[in-house]
Amino acid sequence: MNITLSRFMRAMLRPYSFSVSVMLVVAVIFAAQTSILPYILKLMVNRLIAEPEVDPFIALTGLVAMYLATSFIISTAFRFYDFFVAYVMIPSLRKKISTYCIEHLLKLSHQFYQNNFAGSLGSKVSELVMAVPDLLQIIIDRFFSHGLALIIAVFTLWQVNARFALILLIWAVILLSIALLTSRKLTRLAAEWAFKGHRVTGRIVDTLSNMLTVRLFARGKNEDAWLTASIDEAKSAEKALELCYFKLWLFYGYSFFFIQCLNFYFLLQGRAEGWITVGDFALVLSLNMSVMEFLWKMTQEFSKFSKLQGRIRQDLADLMVAPEIEDKIGAKELSLTRGEITFDKVHFQYKGAEPLFQQKSAIIHPGQKVGLVGYSGSGKTTFVNLILRLYDVASGRIMIDGQNIQEVTQDSLHRVIGMIPQDPSLFHRTLMENIRYGRPEATKKEVIEAAKKAHAHEFIQNIPENYDALVGERGVKLSGGQRQRIAIARAILKNAPILILDEATSQLDSVTESYIQDSLWELMQGKTTIVIAHRLSTLLHMDRILVFDKGKIIEDGTHNDLLTKGGLYKTLWDAQVGGFLPEKGREENLQS
Repeated sequence: MNITLSRFMRAMLRPYSFSVSVMLVVAVIFAAQTSILPYILKLMVNRLIAEPEVDPFIALTGLVAMYLATSFIISTAFRFYDFFVAYVMIPSLRKKISTYCIEHLLKLSHQFYQNNFAGSLGSKVSELVMAVPDLLQIIIDRFFSHGLALIIAVFTLWQVNARFALILLIWAVILLSIALLTSRKLTRLAAEWAFKGHRVTGRIVDTLSNMLTVRLFARGKNEDAWLTASIDEAKSAEKALELCYFKLWLFYGYSFFFIQCLNFYFLLQGRAEGWITVGDFALVLSLNMSVMEFLWKMTQEFSKFSKLQGRIRQDLADLMVAPEIEDKIGAKELSLTRGEITFDKVHFQYKGAEPLFQQKSAIIHPGQKVGLVGYSGSGKTTFVNLILRLYDVASGRIMIDGQNIQEVTQDSLHRVIGMIPQDPSLFHRTLMENIRYGRPEATKKEVIEAAKKAHAHEFIQNIPENYDALVGERGVKLSGGQRQRIAIARAILKNAPILILDEATSQLDSVTESYIQDSLWELMQGKTTIVIAHRLSTLLHMDRILVFDKGKIIEDGTHNDLLTKGGLYKTLWDAQVGGFLPEKGREENLQS
């Protein structure tokens, strides 16, 4: 999904055409007044000198009225700008950019978030929200407005004498040409600085979010060195950019000094020869100072413009990637009637890896409780992730009640599946909000009932703010077992017809686990249930157990049937220590 800067700007600004028109009109008024007010002032000075005996109130009434009317129009135009641009458009534009980015990010695949820092993505969204309105204002309020002001100023000076107009025009053209010639380099340097700056942010967030691990392994100095190296790279990139700007501004400052020397020479010569009036003298100097001031601002804004443009281009390249998994056009809602799950000749492999599933076929019948067993990397989690459509299959079909999951909406698919992960992640919100996430319309009574079934109500009551307590980022204020109980309560409240448990009780003590197993068993009734387990004793009452090895289902049966067969399951059962499978064998494929 390649979206250019101009296309993105047009899409964001389309609803605000009137406000953008106000910006353009105000820019024109500003450009005109840059020359109009000094020109009126010139006429006043010339009239006062030409008619010294006339009462100033009589001689200057019309010109003063013209000057004040122009000032009033300018002031009114800026108030229009303040209301329709600063008040009406920009806050709404920031909201539109923010919601557009979030809506797009929510569509991106599970793999995208495995490959990108969450903190860095958040930083890029925030940067776009602030940078796009700033870029628009630079383009219209600086480049368009000041460029037009320059043209009007040249025309005004031409009315005095062509020499002054040509001096100003030649100087401005040379200055702007040099700026344009260096723009590509400036943009490249700005993009490089933006990239390295975002990498610093992502790495800082990564270190801070794993602070406990850093401390326990005494790796503070290593992390500091790692971060310092990234910061040094960002520093070097910024210095290279600023050096380029310094050279540009150095030329600007000294070249204007030379231009002023020329202007004074011709003004003095013209006054001596009589073709320059006192008013012309004032007009040329004031216009040159005005042009110098806004061209100086233009070059400064050009610095900001290059940085903003570079950062926005980089942000768009990183954020506006094409979703790897999308709903097909005309995708229908999944209609679940029984809960049968079918793998039909499925082929799947992770990027850059050997195929994991080849022509895999399997059926999980409605209401069955099925356990998945195997060494790490054998394909258990991949099997579940494909049902959830966190990845798409290369060929074959996965069907629920005869409906290909690639042809239904992802939201409708996920609504019918309840998932309890091994390492649940919570929002930095209240306990009530985290549990209610399973069913937002649930009443407080229903939330508490779900918490009781998950044996979370007891510890929640011991927290000072109870269900209104904030849990911290990713739930860091809670223990692993407490987070898992909240995740279980969330799944109980959702009460989806298909249930997936990935070591759902692995972080609980034995007593709490035995209580929760009863609640989970009750929750499983009437549901198609898939349980991934390393503790084989938790699968004793499953209707079926599927044994995975290198992506293949090599055994399928009940606990007793598989023990009788004497295959891999029997080997795993005999080898487990403390109820858990040994961590050996095929661990190289961590993705599954």
